[in-house]
Amino acid sequence: MVPGLQLFYGGQWVTAKCVPDSIILHIGDTIEILSNGKYKSILHRALVNKEKVRVSWAVFCEPPKDKIILKPLPETVSESEPPLFPPRTFQQHMEHKLFKKSGVIDLK
Repeated sequence: MVPGLQLFYGGQWVTAKCVPDSIILHIGDTIEILSNGKYKSILHRALVNKEKVRVSWAVFCEPPKDKIILKPLPETVSESEPPLFPPRTFQQHMEHKLFKKSGVIDLK
């Protein structure tokens, strides 16, 4: 029950509410791509509390960088809802996300 997770929402950092006996799962970019944007990845951060101990456990799951093509699942695409994301390998996605066009790291 020690707050620390913040989400960037509506142009500002918002502290997530603590819910007893719960787990917060950040789904990340892969699920946003697979769902064609129906589930959103969000910029987030964790803050340190000088007075209370909080346990955070970060686990990153990612596909093989050059073997899996990330793209919206066929069930999420139609004529009225075209793909929002081009097919890319995970490596291409990370390069696009981190370096975009300018060559400068962008963590948004």
